[in-house]
Amino acid sequence: MEMKKEQAKRYVIVGGVAGGATAAARLRRLDKDAKIVLFERGEHISFANCGLPYYVGDEIKESERLLLMTPELFRERFAVDVRTGSEVTHVDSENRRVHVRTAAGETYEEPYDALLLSPGAKPLRPPIPGVESPRILSLRNVPDAEVLRRLADQYAAAGRAVVVGGGFIGVEMAENLRARGLSVTLVEAAPHVLAPFDADMAKIAEKEMNENGVGLYLGDGVQAFKEDTQGVRVRLVSGREIAADFVVLAIGVSPDTDFLKDSSVALGERGHILVNERMETSVPDVYAVGDAVMTFDRQTNTAGALPLAGPANRQGRLAADNMTGRRRIYDGFIGTAILKVFGLTAAAVGKNERMLEREGLRCGEDYRVVKLHPLAHVGYYPGAQTMTLKLLYRTKGAVGKILGAQIVGTGGVKSRIDVLATAIAMGADTDFLTSLELSYAPPFGAAKDPVNMAGYMAENDLAGLVRFLPAEQLDAARQAGVRVLDVRMPGELSHAPFASDAQIPLDELRTRVRELDRTVRWAVLCKVGQRAYNAARILAQDGYDAEVIAGGYTSLKMAEFEASPDTAPPCGAAESMGCGGTPQAAKMATAAEEVDLTGLSCPGPLMELQKAMERIASGDVLLARASDPGFFADSAAWAEAAGHRMISRSKENGLVVVKIKKAGGKDAADDASEGG
Repeated sequence: MEMKKEQAKRYVIVGGVAGGATAAARLRRLDKDAKIVLFERGEHISFANCGLPYYVGDEIKESERLLLMTPELFRERFAVDVRTGSEVTHVDSENRRVHVRTAAGETYEEPYDALLLSPGAKPLRPPIPGVESPRILSLRNVPDAEVLRRLADQYAAAGRAVVVGGGFIGVEMAENLRARGLSVTLVEAAPHVLAPFDADMAKIAEKEMNENGVGLYLGDGVQAFKEDTQGVRVRLVSGREIAADFVVLAIGVSPDTDFLKDSSVALGERGHILVNERMETSVPDVYAVGDAVMTFDRQTNTAGALPLAGPANRQGRLAADNMTGRRRIYDGFIGTAILKVFGLTAAAVGKNERMLEREGLRCGEDYRVVKLHPLAHVGYYPGAQTMTLKLLYRTKGAVGKILGAQIVGTGGVKSRIDVLATAIAMGADTDFLTSLELSYAPPFGAAKDPVNMAGYMAENDLAGLVRFLPAEQLDAARQAGVRVLDVRMPGELSHAPFASDAQIPLDELRTRVRELDRTVRWAVLCKVGQRAYNAARILAQDGYDAEVIAGGYTSLKMAEFEASPDTAPPCGAAESMGCGGTPQAAKMATAAEEVDLTGLSCPGPLMELQKAMERIASGDVLLARASDPGFFADSAAWAEAAGHRMISRSKENGLVVVKIKKAGGKDAADDASEGG
């Protein structure tokens, strides 16, 4: 008797890009006979939405590079019935059908055996007066990017742009519009940009943006927009106004799920599709993935949404497995994210301090923090650059369990955040970081990797060998009677002064420790915290109450930083100005000597700078490259104190590059007349 052939399953997918396209390809690999239909409202089913800002900024030259898979290729390679320009307007789960409207306005119904919803999220556009102006745009897809790129072309080197929103898209758009030569201002209603980062880490990114000419209005929202003959005026809640040729709205996204409101698919308060651990909705055989779904936080097991490409891809693959009968479980998100901020890379994973406080945890009691400023690779190998790493871990319950991490730096950030993300996903503690055997060669790292070092610091803290005082709490501690011991070298103090209560270089501390009052609590200060730790151990073993100012002088200076609303002029606004405001004549100045200061930490760069300056003649120019971020400010302060003239200062590929003209010589009069 002949066996009856089982009828092929019919899968319908609503939406492409990361979640939907991934699921469609996976379904085909699992079921060669299935009928797979993919509906996409737009013309592109799979594009690199994370690359859109870089197309606007001309870093990516052709929009075709953003198209990961065309509808035609998808049809040919995966035998998927791709229907672009087709919007699903309703899900009739009782009859297992979706209602579709084509670009021509025709409507029809499509049956399914299993349905996958991947509608994505749409940019928020709040009802602010004037927001409907055609000069106010958002960025969601390739057509949006094309419009913004044309505006960037039109106003390149002469225009003004305002970006509203300091999230990842907002910061990336500000950078890329600045790269096109526009004068750029970013407005953020929150106190700082980049919500996944704590204020002390976000300030590093804000400083980088200021130093690259982007003005920042923080803690100040938009009240209204008003279009005029010159462009559009942005009025802030504070009453300040900013003139722009166009505005980019980047204040967040909301799930694009209006078409589900009259269906049986359960939605959350903000419109997210509710799913279980198998990505199933409240309706049998209906699944959902991507930016529109409400999943859960792996660390707390509480509901949450994370509109990022990585989770969307994983969810799409997992949902396809479950649709074909495989039992796969989604284990939640931990919030791993990374972005470029001009010459910096900023990355975060897990919880930040604000999140922990909202969950009822208190710093110093339930969790603690270590902060360090290590080099990305050994200092003796050329090009070593500094990063700032912040690690949060439990001190109660599961003592040492890693809760979160943030890193900002110029190199080596991604590899370290990925290691820490893996540790958090495993539920690892800080001891695990100390035991990791990580790869090492001079161009790539150090025998004691920054991840290892963070673990060592946490281990010392938990063992009671050291206490860390956050830089932001120093003023309050001093008011409570804490005194500061500065263990830096005398040569560091001229350009980086600090009003300490005592100053004893580390190398002299063992013989001079009796100069310190044993009855008070001492907070020890150095450049980044390493020498302060050694000093604190000396003091503790001699009966003193001592702690380390976390991150040292570097963190103290960053704590003082306040973002500026001042913007650099458009590139090319004046013949003498280059992008970022550096005079072209200064850029062309010929250096008598070049000195490589990369890999050196303070006071090394300034000591070597001074030696090099002594070698050249009065009136000659010295060019120096340093990887220490503090060199940007330190070099200017040193040059002014020494009477030399700083003729240019910039950041190039993560390095600080300065040109300094030595005082005296035949050009001294010219220097004086130019304000040098």
